[in-house]
Amino acid sequence: MSDRLTIGYRLTCAPGEAPAEKARDIALEQTVELPAECVPEAVFEAVVGRVETLEEEGGRALARISYPVDAVGGELPQLLNLLFGNISMKAGIRIEEILWPPAVVERLPGPRFGVEGLRRLCGVATARPLLCAALKPLGLAAGELANLCRELALAGVDIIKDDHSLANQRWAPFDERLERCSGAVAEANAGSGGSTLYFPNLTGAAGDLGRRLAEIRRAGCRGVMMSPLVLGFETTRSIAESAGLAILGHPALTGAFFAAEHGIAPELLLGELFRLIGCDGVVYPNVGGRFVLDQQDCLAINDRLRRPLGRHRPAFPVPGGGIDTRRMSEWIDRYGPDTIFLIGTSLYREPDLGSAARELVAKLRAER
Repeated sequence: MSDRLTIGYRLTCAPGEAPAEKARDIALEQTVELPAECVPEAVFEAVVGRVETLEEEGGRALARISYPVDAVGGELPQLLNLLFGNISMKAGIRIEEILWPPAVVERLPGPRFGVEGLRRLCGVATARPLLCAALKPLGLAAGELANLCRELALAGVDIIKDDHSLANQRWAPFDERLERCSGAVAEANAGSGGSTLYFPNLTGAAGDLGRRLAEIRRAGCRGVMMSPLVLGFETTRSIAESAGLAILGHPALTGAFFAAEHGIAPELLLGELFRLIGCDGVVYPNVGGRFVLDQQDCLAINDRLRRPLGRHRPAFPVPGGGIDTRRMSEWIDRYGPDTIFLIGTSLYREPDLGSAARELVAKLRAER
């Protein structure tokens, strides 16, 4: 790590567009937003990004551009703006590397609990994968969702989370859903001796989030699910620092960044940025499901969530989006024990939800 923030941009050039000129344009656009001749020399030297290296490959190139840490100003919103603000509206620019300076990394909270902390919350002392089940579908009444919670908790599922579509709709309003679902999980735990956690989906207007968080804590919940791009990165960061709750980050809206020639590489957005703003586990669409990430993307996300990153704890990868329970042994071998497997459709397809969940729990608990 250096004292500058260095970004690796993959550039795809249009006919007549030179990689060196495109890289220089990014360096100016992301800082002073002026042509070079309009910038005072002292400001140019102190502020404008530097094109450190440029590796050309035909009509494409990898440009590494560094920025002074002072350009971040110690603020997460400005960090995001510096990474991909104005240039997100230009074609053929994809962030594929971020070299973090300590001054930036240390100002971000990172996971409060991380892998080991979430294991403790779940009462899991052994290094085995965890199992998470999603409550669905949207449209069930709060009592019906609570019945699902009870059945899944009695089966020994480690974490039960709201589906990301559950907000404050008339079928299962937030307050009623929280009360009924948290109560059902607590009742099941008391009867079985289990330690299943219920993570409600945190949504709502900015002015209502504090009240909802207080209600979540009063209900005895130890964590929440949040969609950082929906609620906002700064909101997620603030809650991670202050709420005392574990956070599962959901990838809603992130797919807008995952084009082959434009956006932000999945392992950087989900594996590094989500982790740095405080997610203890990050949900992502597993390969072979109904979404677009491939095996290389999934392995890269896993690696970024777990690898050393300043002082920050490793976070759990949470592959979902169509995991087939019949292939669970294969996914465990591929992703390892420090993984939370998110199961939805393949459980609900079973004729007996409780029996299918118990069978899956037994398989995971046998892993060492």
